[in-house]
Amino acid sequence: MIAIGLLFVRMLCDYFKSRPQLEAEIVILRHQLNLLQRRAPRRPHLRWVDRALFIWLYRRCPGVLRAITIVRPETVVRWHRMGFAAYWRWKSRSPGGRPRIAQQVRDLIRRMSLENPLWGATKIHGELLKLGIEVAQSTVSIYMVPRSDRPLQTWKTFLSNHMEGIASIDLFVVPTIAFQRLFAFLVLGLERRRLLWFAVTGNPTADWLARQITEAFPWDGAPKYLVRDNDRVFGAVFKARVRAMGIRDRPTSFRSPWQNGYVERLIGSIRRECTDHLLVFNAKHLRRILAKYATLRLRAFGPRSRKRYRSLVRCYAEHDVSLPEQALRHSLRKDDDLSSSAKFQAYPLALLVIRRALGQKNRTL
Repeated sequence: MIAIGLLFVRMLCDYFKSRPQLEAEIVILRHQLNLLQRRAPRRPHLRWVDRALFIWLYRRCPGVLRAITIVRPETVVRWHRMGFAAYWRWKSRSPGGRPRIAQQVRDLIRRMSLENPLWGATKIHGELLKLGIEVAQSTVSIYMVPRSDRPLQTWKTFLSNHMEGIASIDLFVVPTIAFQRLFAFLVLGLERRRLLWFAVTGNPTADWLARQITEAFPWDGAPKYLVRDNDRVFGAVFKARVRAMGIRDRPTSFRSPWQNGYVERLIGSIRRECTDHLLVFNAKHLRRILAKYATLRLRAFGPRSRKRYRSLVRCYAEHDVSLPEQALRHSLRKDDDLSSSAKFQAYPLALLVIRRALGQKNRTL
């Protein structure tokens, strides 16, 4: 700690030195560092104070990564991620928890489900209330004995039968350089695994999510089913908006992220390919990153539907990202030619929306 204090004192004294003198000291210090690296061990041992100092300097000026020689820049980014996780783990710690269900009650639930195979969670929950046992119906469904011989349609069968009319939504958290949280909202069409819409906010609410659903799906092009998790942010306003648009809300089961696996896989791809290698400054920076990623997905999976094409164009126009020419090429068939005027008649409305939304009427597509 004494060394850190002397470092700050010398930093204050540097404000009274001339620029040539500071440049000479920087050259001497760098040369001394090179001499010490020749004889020092390959991996220096750093204390938590040293790591905190590196992180503090990086937060004040991210360009200092180019001057770091004893550690790699990826190491500093990893320390920042660890600090973010430790900070929010401490901030969201729970003073207590829900009381555990007694072993006798759990055994009773299992016995009732075994001896009465036609009883569901609702029936068993009602019988327990008659006995004076206060438990939630979701708790009863957790401790029931699963039966494989029940003639019920599985979730995988539902997805395979209605794949063309299902859209999945989900939120994921992206940490910023200042230890703040940004929430990215994704809308994925399951028919061809296309990213239909994305948005970024620091405080997701039911009103904001309802507005994003309205922007993502036109009234004449909304999907038949909407798959989501049981996050409490999907409140009454969101459910009412989905119901008004004629969409059937299909929340997943409790603790079953695999039921929304397609959008979870997309979130994993975004993290592995983008956000895990970058430090996000603010919401505008994250929107730019997601827009670039959506551009790459659009080049690889070009939409051939007019409604989804208009939806993506509105999303790009909102975030000030221009559609590349390759995206239009992929939106046509493989045997189409952009130079043929007859081929443009297949997408007259999509071309008009591009010109109006992006303000590029004079651009030659």
